[in-house]
Amino acid sequence: MVLAKNRQVVLISRPDGIPQAEHFNIVEATVPPPSAGQVVVRNEWLSVEPAMRGWVSAVANYSEPVALGSVMRSFAAGRIVASQHPDWPVGTAVTGMFGWQEFALVDAAQIEHRIDEADLPLSTALGVLGLNGVTAHYGLLQVGQPKPGETVVVSTAAGAVGSCVGQIARLHGCRTVGIAGGEAKRALCLERFGFDAAVDYKAADFHERLAEACSDGADVYFDNTAGPISDAVMAHLNVGARIVVCGTASVPSWNPPPLGPRAERNILVKRARMQGFVIFDHLDCYTQAHADLAEWVRGGKLKYMEDVLHGIEAAPDAIAGLYRGENLGKRLIRLDESA
Repeated sequence: MVLAKNRQVVLISRPDGIPQAEHFNIVEATVPPPSAGQVVVRNEWLSVEPAMRGWVSAVANYSEPVALGSVMRSFAAGRIVASQHPDWPVGTAVTGMFGWQEFALVDAAQIEHRIDEADLPLSTALGVLGLNGVTAHYGLLQVGQPKPGETVVVSTAAGAVGSCVGQIARLHGCRTVGIAGGEAKRALCLERFGFDAAVDYKAADFHERLAEACSDGADVYFDNTAGPISDAVMAHLNVGARIVVCGTASVPSWNPPPLGPRAERNILVKRARMQGFVIFDHLDCYTQAHADLAEWVRGGKLKYMEDVLHGIEAAPDAIAGLYRGENLGKRLIRLDESA
């Protein structure tokens, strides 16, 4: 079996900050038949992550940068269309780091998970039941360690990770405060994701509204942004607060590092703990997290939204669009079903 056409998105230049459409190109390649131990996956859904900014950066990161001229690194979900491995028959739905391309020839060891939830959309394997949901589950419960009755503050609260964090916190008996950009996203936090309070960081009275929402202080801050938003939250920490550093979306470039208000004094006075984490270091938590998330989704206790772009042509600008704040929910690219 030789697949005649495989469109791929390759990185052609290294961005300084947020990758734009001009940093990528779409090329065509062929996919040869799999050798022993290999499979060919037809990708149906491609993931778009804020973390991709770091994956293409030349600045030191937790992973090797995507090489120039190579397929953009990405999680994807699809089905096996050719196999030379007895454990992975044709038709099996799988996820893995298959890249921004229509087909992926991979060693079976590169498959991250077999998707067994036939009752749930395949796309959820890349969002609420995938990297985003597992990140929220681990980061909040293992790093943040919330207790019933505590206040959990979440930045980018309408996003794929933040919305899960808020809902999981409420399921564990916490009061939740969401921070989002714009009135539409603020309303989404309240009406769709059930936050107890939500604040628009773009509003002129942001600091006053945040103070009202955090009138009893913040016990856990799930930080997806860094920058001025996080500086504002630091003023409301309670004694013994835990700060979970998951992302730095508000800072376009860390070279040179930005200067601004410092966290040390607040952490000292409030005897707080500030800890960063990268979910790829904790893949052993996936099984339990996935089981919890799937149960909550089926029970209507965990809601999600998807922002779907169509066709591989949408991929080059998809990361920049995230940082422009275009998406409502998890950003995904739906590939042509006839590919």
